[in-house]
Amino acid sequence: MKPADDDTDFLRKVSAKATRKLKAQREGKPRVWMNLGMLGIVGWSVVIPVLIGLVGGWWLDQCCPGKYIWSLNLLMVGLFLGCVNVCHWLRKEYRAMRDDKEQKHD
Repeated sequence: MKPADDDTDFLRKVSAKATRKLKAQREGKPRVWMNLGMLGIVGWSVVIPVLIGLVGGWWLDQCCPGKYIWSLNLLMVGLFLGCVNVCHWLRKEYRAMRDDKEQKHD
């Protein structure tokens, strides 16, 4: 290897590190607590509809017994609605983050 190749390699590595450092400074500190809060919101977005479906199904099972197990059916409906809710919320957050990133680069 020639000395010029070593210099070019070194400069490329230094440039990449400097670029990463500048990007990290622009974006700021990682927000651990905010990310944990988001995780909690996502969890509750699923848990609440599931619990509502379960309680409503249990009530229907007590009130109107029949060949259908309402608690299981409404639990599944609650799970489905919770997942749809989370997908909607995550798409909205992703769009907001992408728009934020695009505005910073402009």
